[in-house]
Amino acid sequence: MGTEGENVRVIAGRYRLQERIGRGGMGVVWRATDALLGRQVAVKELVLDTSLSTEEARLQRERTLREARAVAQLRHPHIIVVHDVVVHDERPYIVMELIEGGSLAERIADRGPVDAREAARIGIALLGALRHAHESGVLHRDLKPANVLMEAGTDRVVLTDFGIAQVAGATTLTESGSFVGSPEYTAPERMSGVRTGPESDLWSLGALLCAVLSGESPFRRDSLGGILHAVVVDDIRPPVQAQPILPVVRGLLERDPDRRLDGAEAERLLREFLETGRTPRVPVAYTLPHRDMPRRAVPPVPWEVSEVAAPQPAAGARSGKPSARGALIAAALVAAMAGAGVSAAALLLRDGGNAGGAPASSAPPRTPVGTGPSGPSAPGPSAAPTVTLTRSPSSAPVSASASASVHGAPSGYRQVQDAGGFSLAVPEEFTRVPQGERIFYMSPGRTFRIGIKVADPEEGGPLAVMRRAAADGPSSNPGYRDGRVDATSHDGNPAALWEFTWNGFSAAEGPRHTYDLCWEQGGRMYDVWVSAPVGKVREAKEYFDVAVDTFVPS
Repeated sequence: MGTEGENVRVIAGRYRLQERIGRGGMGVVWRATDALLGRQVAVKELVLDTSLSTEEARLQRERTLREARAVAQLRHPHIIVVHDVVVHDERPYIVMELIEGGSLAERIADRGPVDAREAARIGIALLGALRHAHESGVLHRDLKPANVLMEAGTDRVVLTDFGIAQVAGATTLTESGSFVGSPEYTAPERMSGVRTGPESDLWSLGALLCAVLSGESPFRRDSLGGILHAVVVDDIRPPVQAQPILPVVRGLLERDPDRRLDGAEAERLLREFLETGRTPRVPVAYTLPHRDMPRRAVPPVPWEVSEVAAPQPAAGARSGKPSARGALIAAALVAAMAGAGVSAAALLLRDGGNAGGAPASSAPPRTPVGTGPSGPSAPGPSAAPTVTLTRSPSSAPVSASASASVHGAPSGYRQVQDAGGFSLAVPEEFTRVPQGERIFYMSPGRTFRIGIKVADPEEGGPLAVMRRAAADGPSSNPGYRDGRVDATSHDGNPAALWEFTWNGFSAAEGPRHTYDLCWEQGGRMYDVWVSAPVGKVREAKEYFDVAVDTFVPS
């Protein structure tokens, strides 16, 4: 920290700037004295774009002041208090309470990561702050450890730096269409430019919890492009230190904002952990949208996608052009990179299956669990196509394959009519592997396995069937644990959802997680499940949801 010596300034005839104590992308923070009230304050000097015309600068200044004044109305013990908003020499300043103590980022750097109980305490405080801000129509949009202060002596958690906040009904602080925030902590829907809402701040909190527990965000990479790819595409791997509150972290880091854990439930689960010391469980409330509504629409992004070239697949490899789903993910990536100031005309995207160990033995014939023996060799991943992206008119977002039709296959899936007496959507690269009364659709390498069984109704209905299967879980699934069965419904029919973790059929295969829905319909009992490595539960849940939502008895 440095002082200004003889260059100490007084702004608005009242605030004496003494020492620079922080700097960020939106401005400089000073320690200052309020000469009128005789108290120490923090003053944030906002930096405006010097390339703007006089009129543009005036409009930006007015927007800045309007939003700063809206944030100043927030009153919450875990939100920085804004005392005043002033203009000096045509530059806006925000006068705030001075918190003696460093940021959460500085604490982690100096003392290392925190334990799960402290992370839960911090999370609860920030959830309260966000809830109050959201209820007041204010989104933070830059939640990260550097913007959380820890008050010395009390360890009070204080959310600060609403400098890029968005106020409902107001134009945002920065120019429309530009990207603001810290990529490692920015939600994927913001990366793609599709939407920003309260749930985007909750994603940022999930990344923050990982960072305070392990020392870094799970999306940290060596380059901006790598960070964006990690946020939008890569498998999300919470650190092992997050295990005690893993359901909260996973729920907050759900890429689909409509499925993301909400703030009230996240707070409840964290409080449960603090009270009991046990890992909280997320209640299962399995419901499907009405069949008139598509399950999942790929968010439109303001880029047109066209395939320029694709290397020819090697002999014996499955040929085919890249999926629309993959192309749209690429579009979202480049849109985010462009918004963040990165110029890109093309990007390589590998469109293929994930490698993974194959099970070493057959699953027992009775259990409806989604596991089975390995089948014929799966095709390898196709060669990486080159994709070119060009800006579309703002009134014409990408529309091709942007949403699933009713009962139809979403982008990246195909609808199969199975000889077993049903149809459903499965990922394009999955292959059919029948196993007696069960039918599997498996990814290359058998990493993901979608299982289906059609049978006559049994005594007690789906709930009894799932409970009996769960009771047999330890004998049929090595290392069976964390199993639970919940009564639910599917299209108005009685159903039961069984979810559990187990060790897989071999050490090479590793621990797996299974989602399994059983229901009665038209005098038959249907069982659909998905099994996947524990590190890939997000993809597994998507495959499961799509399979169940598009399942139609013949």
